Amino acid sequence: MSTASPVTPLAPKRRRGHLRVAAILEAAEQVFAEKGFEGATMTEIAARSKTAIGSLYRFFPNKEVLAEALAADYVEKVLESLGAIAEKARGMSARQLAEALVDYRMRMKEHRRVVFLLLEARGGLREKRGGLGGLLRAHLISILRTALPHLDQAGAERMARLTEHLVRLVNELSPGEQAVADDVIDLLEFYFTKR
Repeated sequence: MSTASPVTPLAPKRRRGHLRVAAILEAAEQVFAEKGFEGATMTEIAARSKTAIGSLYRFFPNKEVLAEALAADYVEKVLESLGAIAEKARGMSARQLAEALVDYRMRMKEHRRVVFLLLEARGGLREKRGGLGGLLRAHLISILRTALPHLDQAGAERMARLTEHLVRLVNELSPGEQAVADDVIDLLEFYFTKR
């Protein structure tokens, strides 16, 4: 009995290929956001990214592989954002840390919405969300312990859980609700200072 190997995207080797893949992923995110997973077509994604359909299929053999690549790209962006915060965490005030965490979440809001929509449409939301949540919490705990060195591990874990819930509020905000985001920053600053 043979098992089929999973279909994976072709990794670009040249700068031009990397730029093409970035354009495809950006277009795919837009089309998936507008039409959902089922309604999106590879033809429309190719047209939106100004890519020949053959080139699109060369990099992404099917829509499922493209959706997985979009999810992987989201995780990479999140980890880069958290890594940038972690590099500066030691010298941050409680206010700066709160602002950085809310800003990161607001920048990732639309990407997150589309990726979670895709995962839900494809039936893998619970498993992926759980795994990603654990990974992100571990990074957040590390950031909190660096920024607030007096915290022990248990305190950082508790603080990370509450911080996650507070910054999650910004996912629901419309562009005109900056005052709510500012309130979240104020709450986090108070919480970080109190601890």
